[in-house]
Amino acid sequence: MKTFKKILMCTVAIITMNACENAETITAYRGKVKYETISISSKLAGRISKIYIEEGEDVKRGDTLAYIDIPEVNAKMSQVDGAIRSAKGQLEMANNGATLDQINQIDGQLKSGKAQLEFAKQSYNRMNAMYQDSLISQQQFDEVKMKLNMAKAQVEAIEAKRNEATHGARTEQLDQAKGQLDRAIGAKEEVISASNEKYIIAPADMSVETISLKEGELLTPGYTLFNGYKKNTVYFRFTVPESKVYDFKKDQALRLINPYTKEEFDAKIVAIKQLAQYADITSTAPLYELSESIYELKVVPTSRSTDQQFYLNATILIK
Repeated sequence: MKTFKKILMCTVAIITMNACENAETITAYRGKVKYETISISSKLAGRISKIYIEEGEDVKRGDTLAYIDIPEVNAKMSQVDGAIRSAKGQLEMANNGATLDQINQIDGQLKSGKAQLEFAKQSYNRMNAMYQDSLISQQQFDEVKMKLNMAKAQVEAIEAKRNEATHGARTEQLDQAKGQLDRAIGAKEEVISASNEKYIIAPADMSVETISLKEGELLTPGYTLFNGYKKNTVYFRFTVPESKVYDFKKDQALRLINPYTKEEFDAKIVAIKQLAQYADITSTAPLYELSESIYELKVVPTSRSTDQQFYLNATILIK
């Protein structure tokens, strides 16, 4: 019986030793698959009328992702169209000068003004003679004199208006009319630009990870509607302690391996930077002292087979 127990114990010990020998060694150089992320938002506020894609869908650059209803754009378009027509009319009037009917109207005003001036002169002459004979007061004479001056000023103003209508607008008026037209055209271009914001377009080939709002909800300016990551921008993020960071250099070639598919591929380090103390550690077995600084290795693949696939946050090892 004792012999049997000894044999059993030896067998268990041998099996345990073999299991320890065959166990995979945990390496500190474990990283995660990452992609360059991208967030898509709108510059204008509006209500989401239609979303054309779903979460997890791959889209191409230029694809329409959503349509935003912005009713204010249509109203502003009508306003700027009216402003452009008005500005064009002002410019044409300044270039062409007054019409024949306008000149005839001014001539009528001038004729009436001259008649009033002639009457004011006659009144002034009569009142002046009476004033010389002391038949009227100084106040009455001053009133007649003022009316004469007002009649002269009115005639001069109408004559200046006729000369302006006959000889065309001044350079300053033409410049002012042109400026109003340019301003109206610029306002229309601004509205057209705002109208294009109704359609949210994919800026790059990407995979849509999350959609933050649903159809019918209000989208505010700058609020991220779509989150995802760009295609063909895969890289690997490794975190190493300062005691190990000197084993690596920028542009150093590495051999990486997928621990699940056993596929291997070449890569290189493109950046090494220190992380904040509260940064996340990607290693599942962080073999370092807590007092050590932590560094990030950004590694990009330099060669990989066309059928190899990487999933976000999947584990990658340095061989």
